[in-house]
Amino acid sequence: MGGVPLAMEQRTLIERLARHLAAGDPDQWQGRVADAASILAIMKDPDAHMREAGDETLWRAMIDAALRQRWQVAGGEGGDEARPGTDEEGEFRLHPHGVTDSRAEWVHVHNPQEKSS
Repeated sequence: MGGVPLAMEQRTLIERLARHLAAGDPDQWQGRVADAASILAIMKDPDAHMREAGDETLWRAMIDAALRQRWQVAGGEGGDEARPGTDEEGEFRLHPHGVTDSRAEWVHVHNPQEKSS
């Protein structure tokens, strides 16, 4: 990113998580984007207390939106190696009939209005 640095609250959630995870080596935050995506993927399924507190559908939509930011912040060397069509860690290819090239499909978005690439 060139120019004036963004304040932390202006960064995407996935970038903020990656930067937090790289606190010991802040210049290497892009290498932690996959870890941040894994954390967000785990958080996508709310627990019972979270479901009692709010709208589960809205929560999932918000996590899906955060996960779609993954490839925008991971660019460059040392960034996230996972690509759409792979699991969160980028280690296993997912069945082509289960996931299309749409990044929204990769993050398991189930609402048709959310499935825009």
